[in-house]
Amino acid sequence: MGVTGMSQSRIRKLPEQLINQIAAGEVVERPASVVKELLENSLDAGADRVEVDLELGGKRLIRIRDNGQGMSQDELPLAVSRHATSKIRSLRDLEQVGSLGFRGEALPSIASVSRLTLSSRRQDERLAWALDCDGSDTPVELRPAAHPQGTTVEVRDLFFNTPGRRKFLRADRTEFSHVQETIKRLALSRFDFTLQLRHNERVITQLPGVTENDPSAAEERVARLLGRAFLEHALRIDVEAAGLRLGGWIALPTFSRVQSDLQYFYVNGRVVRDRMAAHAVRRAYHDVLFKDRYPAYLLYLQVDPGQVDVNVHPAKHEVRFRDGRLIYDFIHRHLHQILEQVRPERGTESAARPLSSPAAQADHSHSPPSQSRLAFPVREARALYGESAVASADPAPDSGLPGPSAPPRTSPSAAASAHPHPVPDPGSRDAPPLGYALAQIHGIYILAQNAAGIVLVDMHAAHERIVYERLKRSMEGQGIAAQPLLVPLSLAVSPAEAELAEVHAEAFSRLGFEVSRSGPESVLVRQVPVLLQRADVESLVRDVLSDLLVTGDASRLQERYNHVLATMACHGSVRANRQLGMAEMNALLRDMERTPNSGQCNHGRPTWTQLSVEELDRLFLRGQ
Repeated sequence: MGVTGMSQSRIRKLPEQLINQIAAGEVVERPASVVKELLENSLDAGADRVEVDLELGGKRLIRIRDNGQGMSQDELPLAVSRHATSKIRSLRDLEQVGSLGFRGEALPSIASVSRLTLSSRRQDERLAWALDCDGSDTPVELRPAAHPQGTTVEVRDLFFNTPGRRKFLRADRTEFSHVQETIKRLALSRFDFTLQLRHNERVITQLPGVTENDPSAAEERVARLLGRAFLEHALRIDVEAAGLRLGGWIALPTFSRVQSDLQYFYVNGRVVRDRMAAHAVRRAYHDVLFKDRYPAYLLYLQVDPGQVDVNVHPAKHEVRFRDGRLIYDFIHRHLHQILEQVRPERGTESAARPLSSPAAQADHSHSPPSQSRLAFPVREARALYGESAVASADPAPDSGLPGPSAPPRTSPSAAASAHPHPVPDPGSRDAPPLGYALAQIHGIYILAQNAAGIVLVDMHAAHERIVYERLKRSMEGQGIAAQPLLVPLSLAVSPAEAELAEVHAEAFSRLGFEVSRSGPESVLVRQVPVLLQRADVESLVRDVLSDLLVTGDASRLQERYNHVLATMACHGSVRANRQLGMAEMNALLRDMERTPNSGQCNHGRPTWTQLSVEELDRLFLRGQ
């Protein structure tokens, strides 16, 4: 019956109103979508001041006023007609889009599902003009209006004529939170405009504009939008190579998150969601990030507009790079290098200040990047150190540090054992960043003194990272030992994966595998690395082929190697309750200062923390 009904239908042109409402379904999901489109128009119009007013989370009213270049009497009707824009004039413009918005669909789409009023005046004109739309086919009529230079768009009763869509809107608070996130993303895309947000006639946000030559004001804007803690635990990045530039901030691994809610990535000033870029960032962190945690970052990528297609998604959330592999390698390589260089430095207070300490709560001034304490469950401490960190236990085999191979057990009641010998002056000009050891506490921590104050080091976590980095360097220098399989493993794969195995045979070989194409839809595995001989070879090869298909990168193998090396490092590092001599403790501190990624162990846990003299004074109310 349905087929018969379809066979009797005729092809006909849709009414203009219905066309606009269909387009609205692509670009107008909720009030936040409207705010995004209108704010982008304001910024593209050259506005340096924008005011946003909302009522009931934007469901009743969205009003955006700017001081941009404005529109003339003749341009206003065009602004609410489909495919009319001032931003695209030719195919060349479309291939090198430099504006935030460009499709020419936002205003007519919004007008088709709301009661819209558009008022505007150009700087060179005496009169302002306005028009009203109500989603009907009634022709718009212009009328004179009182309005300063710029444009005001007033959107009332969103989805009033499409009740099926209006019922999917959430509570006012929820819709307003989406608007706030949208405004935050746009406020981070451009620092040069002043923004005011009011909700139900109450001022919520007031952000001043920032000039290019005022980095401290830019950091203040970031702190207000993303939180001061993010900025205090972030590393500044600004690198340029191969026609690409990457700037912004990346948080220290110890400032990781339980979800990916603090990740902002911009391409030529446009906030986007890009799986390849996100994977490159996560891979840069994978060796220092605690399991199931997400890195926090605010990154700006500048690339030739002709090398990126922003016309992929109706709402412009996604982009496509012409040379995705170059972008991936550029992001991963530079972020990895920056994270690897994080280590204690002489003359700085790169302090690992616990966020929960009174000193941290009282100190709101900007400080160099610092380590923070992660609140890990007790069961993980037990898994690392045994049932009790201070209970007597048999020591682990000698880890390679100088000292006796079978040290005595630690008394459970002994909180610390100070060394009687004099300690070198930690405040001298040549003193090392982590200072000199004073004592070992509970068989777990090393207490040291440096020029800034006191340092606490988790000796197992620190030594684990040192051993791990040495194992990685050894593997890189000596290569990967491999062994042939007695019976080659044949795998059925897709034609695309078989092609990848053939193209990337050399990459597999460098990583200890011998993988060759044996047919249109099959590959043969003849050799595997010794380190991974107990792994599920079939699953591993399939995972690597999947990675190559998606990102063109065989990082899965490197991650598996690192996992094996991390396990070896964990078993080969000094354990809790191992009594270390003063020379051993100082040797560990010096190794930490020389080792990449020494701020975290292989599992992403912090290895050290510091309290400055000022923070100690505040703890004991000295000088108050």
